[in-house]
Amino acid sequence: MLNYKLLTPGPLTTTETVKKEMMFDHCTWDDDYKKITLSIREKLLKLAHVSEPEYTVVLMQGSGTFGVESVLTSVIGNDEKLLICANGAYGERMGDIAEHAGLNYTIYNEHYENVPSAEKVAAILKEDPEITHVSMVHSETTSGILNDIASMAKVVKEAGKTFIVDAMSSFGGVDIPVGELGIDFIISSANKCIQGVPGFSFIICNREKLIASKGKARSLSLDLYDQWKTMDKDGKWRFTSPTHVVLAFAQALKEMEEEGGIPARSKRYADNNKLLIQRMAEMGIRPYIDSAHQGPIITTFFYPENHHFSFQEMYQYIKDRGYAIYPGKVTDADTFRIGNIGEIYKEDIEKVCDIIKEFLEQNK
Repeated sequence: MLNYKLLTPGPLTTTETVKKEMMFDHCTWDDDYKKITLSIREKLLKLAHVSEPEYTVVLMQGSGTFGVESVLTSVIGNDEKLLICANGAYGERMGDIAEHAGLNYTIYNEHYENVPSAEKVAAILKEDPEITHVSMVHSETTSGILNDIASMAKVVKEAGKTFIVDAMSSFGGVDIPVGELGIDFIISSANKCIQGVPGFSFIICNREKLIASKGKARSLSLDLYDQWKTMDKDGKWRFTSPTHVVLAFAQALKEMEEEGGIPARSKRYADNNKLLIQRMAEMGIRPYIDSAHQGPIITTFFYPENHHFSFQEMYQYIKDRGYAIYPGKVTDADTFRIGNIGEIYKEDIEKVCDIIKEFLEQNK
């Protein structure tokens, strides 16, 4: 099998030591295993700059979307209303979740290259007092934009509403002072910036708001409150947990600490991203998002002018030489995407840019 590195927003390239942890078969009822779950929850609180009893952590089987759906379908009651701020496919996916679940909701859409406006949300909340919850994506990997959750949090909290943040591709790679901002529910996934493998999501919750959600869930398996009540006793998951993924995640957390925590990892990602944009600019390839709002996780690039190749041709050329990139996801432009998180370093960015340069020279 061809071995290549992933320049994607996750799943991403992991270390050999993280992968090696999955060679062990663990029993879900074992006390040692349950202690691992408890340790993971404790470490996640620290990364969020919060602590018990004000905040708590729930781990949820499934992908990041499962985590988002768990929150939206568990904490918004029949007599409550959700405002979704969307400027990409993942904000829009919240709308799909709300529609399927029969939630009372409204969507405020922004163009993919613009961040949602806190001022507009303040006006919406003033005009519609029925709104009780506001949700948005932090790192919208559709475009690579990093949304301003700090300004939004201020407006949402001043209005006395519950704030839900999808930090799928940013938590662990961007420092987020959850308690200071007043975020009530923040959601991420094992296979993103903490550099584990796919298999579960996690939700850092305001305990008071979580307890208030009791009985509201529209799903048995995604019931956030019931998952927490079981897990909070001794670390046991309600239903079969992804044991191999949990072991890998525990190792990934250790390696993150050894690297220097969020500050060191954030710097590595930001340096990767800065170098990537610089090297691409030298080839006449410019990013879709302006520098003020470009996030450090993934970058959407316009194709060079008058190009004579397809994405699949470029993708295969790059993959054959050791790297995988992403197709574009914005709908109004011809683009492709390159991520720079995971076990990726400066030399990887240099190599992939050299490969792209070779490809462009062969396809003038």
